[in-house]
Amino acid sequence: MDFNEFMMNGENFRSVQDIKFLNPLVMAFVGDSVYSLFVKTKRLDIFSAKVDKLTKETATVVNAHAQQQALFKVMPILTEDEQDIVRRARNASIHTKAKNYSIEEYRHATALEALIGYLYLTKNQERLIEILNLISEI
Repeated sequence: MDFNEFMMNGENFRSVQDIKFLNPLVMAFVGDSVYSLFVKTKRLDIFSAKVDKLTKETATVVNAHAQQQALFKVMPILTEDEQDIVRRARNASIHTKAKNYSIEEYRHATALEALIGYLYLTKNQERLIEILNLISEI
């Protein structure tokens, strides 16, 4: 199995319908990793010199406030199914919050991460890239 198969085309023992009804916080858990990797990879083109600079620049985008803004940007183009994922994740029972952000920002960030996780897990690669590219224009 090559890296591309591992990342997007590997075996998945769940149907799209099964994934749709996963706990939205599980989707957010996966989406957080996918989003972080995307942002870190994009930042390499700009800040390839120092790891500490990459870390600081990544943190300006991978945080609850920025992710809330990103969610607001993509909401108008989401399908009904995608809106349902966002709504379920935003309303999920979250037992923690980011220390420097409001619970509302944290819930919206979780919703964005769940959307990204959903698109990744359902192997909707084209839509995932479309959403990530739109977000990265912020």
